[in-house]
Amino acid sequence: MLGLRDLQAAFAAHLVGEDRADLASAVVGDTIPAASRLRVHRHHVGQSLASALASTFPTVQALVGQAFFQGMARAFIVRELPGQPVLAEYGEGFPDHVAAYGPAASLPYLADVARLDWALNLAFQAPSSGRLTREDLSAIEPERLLGLKLSLAVGSTLIESPHPIDRIWRAARPDGPDEPISLEEGPAALLVLRGEDDAGFLTLGPAEAAFILSLGAGGSLEEASRSAFAREPGFDLSTTFARLVASKAFAALQHKSMSC
Repeated sequence: MLGLRDLQAAFAAHLVGEDRADLASAVVGDTIPAASRLRVHRHHVGQSLASALASTFPTVQALVGQAFFQGMARAFIVRELPGQPVLAEYGEGFPDHVAAYGPAASLPYLADVARLDWALNLAFQAPSSGRLTREDLSAIEPERLLGLKLSLAVGSTLIESPHPIDRIWRAARPDGPDEPISLEEGPAALLVLRGEDDAGFLTLGPAEAAFILSLGAGGSLEEASRSAFAREPGFDLSTTFARLVASKAFAALQHKSMSC
């Protein structure tokens, strides 16, 4: 009889395709042999995990079709099983899997679309509270504002891609625009955020992306502004900052966020 740890290891190996005689001996059979029961179990688990991935990466599936996605998902499942019981948290490594998946090589943007789907999933799971508001800022002396060091709100992600993945994502929606998209249209920088009831993203210009990156690296508003101006001399700090605050892009202020 297998011990608990060996039994768990045997089941994990079985789920990725390894038939184990010692595992079959631990399963009670009746009119259906134990080996057949295990194969049925493996099939159902694979279907469930593939369905969970399809729910998390709906844009990827919309772009490649259900049959192609199922094959790609099953190849991922073989190499990476869930490490915890919440299936909404399963799939962190899927974008890298898409990037390395040979049959998808003709779709160079697909891995970045998968990263966008994953970021939207993370944002949707994040709490909507604890965000910086205009009222918070109104309590700060104007001369201290540029010294603020802000963090992005929990669940927010900046995604940069050489492909127009924002337009690709919108076109893949059931009600998306039916218009041609050229991969030569240039790069995209997207800030994925938690909304009131769902998740979405803001499309950023190059200077705005530089601004966010600098803040993410621990820079103050003044330092982030310099990075943005270096990227684009016409950068409008007031407009960008107001837009980000209105979108609740930043975490609520902590005392240590402010300069002395």
